Formats: sequence, C-alpha cells, structure tokens
Amino acid sequence: MRKRNEKKEKKNASSSVQTTAKYQRKTENEPHWMKRGLFALFVTLLLVCLFPVSWELVQHFVYTYRLKVPFFIDISEPADFSLNHTINMYLTPEEGISLGVWHTVPAGQWKQAQGKGLAWYQNTLSDGSPIFIYLHGNTRTRGAPHRVGTAKVLSALGYHVIVPDYRGFGDSSGEPTEAGLTTDAIHVYNWVKERSGNSPIILWGHSLGTGVVANTAVKLLEQGIVLDGIILEGIFDMNIQKPYIHLFYWYYWKFPGLGYFFPEPWAKNKVVFPTAENLRRIRSPVLFLHAEDDHLTPFENAQGLYKIAVSSQNAERVKFVAFEHSHGYLHNGLYKDPRLPDIIRKFMP
Repeated sequence: MRKRNEKKEKKNASSSVQTTAKYQRKTENEPHWMKRGLFALFVTLLLVCLFPVSWELVQHFVYTYRLKVPFFIDISEPADFSLNHTINMYLTPEEGISLGVWHTVPAGQWKQAQGKGLAWYQNTLSDGSPIFIYLHGNTRTRGAPHRVGTAKVLSALGYHVIVPDYRGFGDSSGEPTEAGLTTDAIHVYNWVKERSGNSPIILWGHSLGTGVVANTAVKLLEQGIVLDGIILEGIFDMNIQKPYIHLFYWYYWKFPGLGYFFPEPWAKNKVVFPTAENLRRIRSPVLFLHAEDDHLTPFENAQGLYKIAVSSQNAERVKFVAFEHSHGYLHNGLYKDPRLPDIIRKFMP
C-alpha cells in the first residue's frame, strides 16, 4: 500500500514539474515574440520615414483594391441586359485611359442591327436621328437598371443613345477625377460629332452626370460650340449641397482603422462641379427633370438652379418638369414615368 502511494506521489510530482516547465517555457517565449513584433513595427515606421516610395507602395496596397460591382456580370455584352440592338466599344480619351461605351440604335433599326459590327453602328450616327449622350451618376456601371431603362426609352423614341462609363467606372481604366470625367465627356462628344453629320446631339446628365454635362457644355462653349440641347436629371451643386463623403469614395478599398495611419488618397482629388456658375454661362436649351421626393438631391435646390438658368437665358429655352411625390420615383426612377417620352419629344429642337 505504501509503495502504491509513493508511486502515485512520484507521478504527481513528475506531472507538476512538467507543467511548471511548460509554463516557464511559455512565459519565456512571450517576451521574445513581443520584442520581435515591436522590432518589426519599428523597422516599418523607419522605412516609411526614410523612404517615401515605400509609404506610397503601402498606400497602393491598402487603398487601391477596387470592388467591382455587380459581380458575375459582363458589361461588354449589352445583350445580357436585353439591349439587343446595342454594340460595346472602347474609346481612348487620353493615353493609358480606355472607356467602355455602349451605342444603342433607334428601336426601329433592331432587325438591321442583328449581327452588325462597329462600322455599321458608326455609320448609322449620320442618319439624321437625334443622338443622346447619357452621362450617368456616381458609382456602378452603364449596366445599372435605371440607366438601361433610360436607354430603352430613348431608343423607343427613335433616338441613338451613347452611354459611356467614365474612367474608373465599370470596365473603364484610370482613376476618377472631376477633370478626368470632363475630359472623357468631351472626347465622347467629339467622337460622336465627327460621325454624326447634321444629326442633333443632346447631352443628358443624371446626378453626378449633371455636373459633368455642365462642365462639358462650358468647355465646348469656350471653343465656340453650342450644344443642341441639355437635359439635367436629379441635378446637384457642390456649393449648395455638400456631400457627406467624397464623391469618389467608393473607388478605394479601405480597410477599417488604417485611415489613422494612412492619409486618405482622395484628399488631393478635390471636386468642385460649379454647376450654378456654369448655368449662368450655358447658352443651350436646358430641360430640368426632378422628382419631388428625390432623397439625394433636394427638390428645392433644383428649383433654385432652374431660376439661375432662366435668368441667364429665358423661360422659353429653359424648362423644368417636376414629378410628383406620390409616384415614389426618388432619385433613379424617372425613366418609369409614362409621360417622359412626350416630355422629351416636346423638348427636342
């Protein structure tokens, strides 16, 4: 009996010694790994301070992973969006910049369009039918439902529709900036103008696109070009309505918390879009379209911008159409309104 107890005591003592040894090894290793971690952090900060290029490299990996939405949809195939008389193409406004663009022909040319290539589509631009260049709002792509819906409305009216994705949007390359978006719009206009003959060209801007259209109209006016018409849907002005986040915030993939260590990459990418000032200079016919229940660009602001445009031209050349709150169109739903085709027909030059 005594021997059994002695063996048991020895076993417990041995187990206790092993546990104590493991604990000691663990506690001895903890300061070792902590020291390594602190040393690595110190080296990183030292490199960042001594080599600015390293900082920029880290910024690149931290911020420029872009989130492509929607997933699993190929916007280079407009037929997938039930646009069966549309071709996809790419334009180059600047070296290194490629813009994805859709060209939808009038619905009456649906049968002729089947199986046709880019040359055929380009030749149709000079058939005398009005041409709309649709400059869309912030985020997403030319394949967003309300953009496809607007293209269908215009095509059904017998018009050509050109819908580009600005640089940084969709499958277009480059980084979005106000100057860059304006350059893109001017390039698309010039490309269309070279192929349109005497066909009228209308610029339609929605939301962010209203700022791009206004910038473009003024830049072209400085070259002696007066646009045939301008449609401003869901208009905004940066001086009246300050966005709570940067307009191109979506472009950057930001890891939570790292903003404390890394400066925001869009800090130097300032946007102005002086729409009110531009409206004082524009000499083209202008049509304002705005929903009373627009939750992103207040209806009252749109009315104020309309008054500025009227005072610079007159009520014959500048029109405002309001869409009642009861329809529930909000910011993106005006294309659903059954009155819209007649509104556009009456506006056409």
